[in-house]
Parts: sequence; C-alpha cells; structure tokens
Amino acid sequence: MKERKPIESWLTDMDGVLVHEGEPVPGAPEFVNRMKASGKPFLILTNNSIYTPRDLQARLTRMGFEVDEQSIWTAALATAQFLADQRPGGTAYVIGEAGLTTAMHASGYVLTEFEPDYVVLGETRTYSFEAITKAIRLINGGARFICTNPDATGPSNEGLLPAAGSVAAMISKATGVKPYFVGKPNPMMMRSALNAIGAHSETTAMIGDRMDTDVLCGLEAGLETILVLTGISSRMESETYPYRPSRIIDSVADLIDEI
Repeated sequence: MKERKPIESWLTDMDGVLVHEGEPVPGAPEFVNRMKASGKPFLILTNNSIYTPRDLQARLTRMGFEVDEQSIWTAALATAQFLADQRPGGTAYVIGEAGLTTAMHASGYVLTEFEPDYVVLGETRTYSFEAITKAIRLINGGARFICTNPDATGPSNEGLLPAAGSVAAMISKATGVKPYFVGKPNPMMMRSALNAIGAHSETTAMIGDRMDTDVLCGLEAGLETILVLTGISSRMESETYPYRPSRIIDSVADLIDEI
C-alpha cells in the first residue's frame, strides 16, 4: 500500500468527534486549539444546516474551543456555493433556517416562491406541511430539487427527530424526483472544504465518527480517513463495511501530539 504524505491540513466532523451530547469530548478543545496555534489549515464540518458559522462558533467558544468563524464549514455553505457555481445569481424556494437562508443570500441567490430555479431543502426544527406542499408543487412545475444532506434523523433532548433526508424522501415520493444531496457522504462536501482552505487531498486527513458518512466521504475524496470511537460507529461495526478507514483511534485526544 502506497505510503501517504505527511498531514498538512485537517478536516474534522463536529458532533461525535469534538462534541458529544452537548459536551466537549475530553481532549477535543486541546486538539482544536493546538491546530489553530500550529497555523495548519483546518475546518470543522457539519451536515447540520440550521446554524450559521457564527452560531456554531459561539457554541464552541462556550465549551473552550478557540475557533474562528471561518474555520467552520456547513452543508448549508457547501450547498450555497454549489448552486452559485452551477447557476450564478439564480432563484430558490428554501425550506430551512438561518444557516441556510443566510448562506443562500450571501451566494447571490434570490429566495422566492415564484417559478424558482431550485427547491432547496435543509434542516429545520419545525417542518411545515404547507411549505412541503409548496415544494412539491414547485418541483412538479419544473424546479430542480436540492437537499443539503441525506441524514434521515437528527438528535434532540426528547429523542430522534425527522431530518432533511426523511422529508426529502416524502417529497420524492410525491413528485417522482430525487434530490441532489450536497452534504456528506457526497465527496463534493470534502472538495468544497478543501478548496475553502487551499488544501490538497494527498496531505489532508478527515476525522469522523461515522463510517457511512465521514469515512466514506473522505475516502471518495482521496483523503486519509480517521475513525474516532466517541460517536456513532464502533470498531466492531467498522468491520462490517466493504471499505475501511486509514486508522481507528479512541478519540481526537490521541492526535494532539501529531499537530
């Protein structure tokens, strides 16, 4: 097996890697703070499109992470950039919250219900049946269907909630149109993150806690992949997949000395 080049830049998932159930993973603030002090390019990734990078920065700062707003890359940002590249200055009907609508506005898009180029579905705490019905009618009328991420469920204090992937499936069933998912495990998410920090896949590592999104996405983008055991996937579960991460570690605390 070809030996990889030394890691010069880092991509890391947030939930399950740096934060778990609202608390920092032991050693994670030290890991992130070491990355920032080293001057090496890095990004914290999340498929969650609800929050803006500023919102997430404030949340992480309260937990002891020294991170800049520019060091956070969300599926909302990746989606807005993808659409701006595909159809600059376009129009979209958006179902989502501030993280997505802010990113779409910043990319030069006009949000409208009148003959939009795209229907863009993201995460929201309260999916509206009226909004979903509007999306179905617009897609049937010719709007292209985009979804920020394929996650079927999301966490809450009360238990699991339906997420964008589940709502996308409902819209697809009603329209016969499948969405294009921009977020993980689409390697588009990785490539857009690499471009954002001027990094190269040969010298970048992706750290994640899920085999089916983080590891798969990093693998398909040509990155070194590191599975941590502080989130979803276990060491035993990782053996059931037809692909493997480059390595498996207990947590990001084990990487501090590599920075």
